[in-house]
Amino acid sequence: MTTAPVHHPDLRDFYEDPAVPVASGTPRSLRQARMLAAALGPAGAVPRTVLDIGCGDGTAAATAAPLLSGHRIVGVDWSQDALTRARTRLTYAIRGELTGGGLPLKAGCADAVLFSEVVEHLVDPDSALDEIRRVLRPGGHLMLSTPNLAAWYNRALLLAGVQPVFSEVSLRAIHGRPGKEVVGHLRLYTARALREFVTAAGFEVVGLKGAPFHGVPRPLRALDRLACSRPSLASILLLHARKT
Repeated sequence: MTTAPVHHPDLRDFYEDPAVPVASGTPRSLRQARMLAAALGPAGAVPRTVLDIGCGDGTAAATAAPLLSGHRIVGVDWSQDALTRARTRLTYAIRGELTGGGLPLKAGCADAVLFSEVVEHLVDPDSALDEIRRVLRPGGHLMLSTPNLAAWYNRALLLAGVQPVFSEVSLRAIHGRPGKEVVGHLRLYTARALREFVTAAGFEVVGLKGAPFHGVPRPLRALDRLACSRPSLASILLLHARKT
């Protein structure tokens, strides 16, 4: 997913590059959408508003839409290129930043926020959660997903002196770890760190689940799915929190 961490020309150019991935795996999006659908319940006479902040090309929101029938999904992204693609999939897609001037939205306007694969790209995640908290109504839901620094294979890689998967030391190339694709990860969280971070931002953590990573080699995917039963070992962290 894309967003603009700071007003920095090099980072802006990086995230506006069409070659930079702007979508996560479909299974992950479905898991997150099921969590949100269970939290929101059936749509009533007045549709609830769900913001997909860092919507990228809109794939994740479009995947979630059938599970959120009757609710209004609004995609928000900084990248104009991503929004152009998102508008082919979403009825509502607007440009906005979590830092700087903030989102062009009123306080308390949203019932839920999807925040998928964004926080790891941010220079100032504290201000980002402040802004998300501002646009959520009291008791509103935050569904956040991010790679797990302490994923089962990262623990083994670190013991072997290898840079963990998901971490990046350059925006130009991958160095010291498996993989070839640069996606702009600036921060990584363990399950414990994510819980503490979100709680400190004024949210109550409702639950934390694990999800597999599509980039795991095929022979290891069964093990990766098994690790989801223990979020602290899973590839991806799916956190559900509510605004206090």
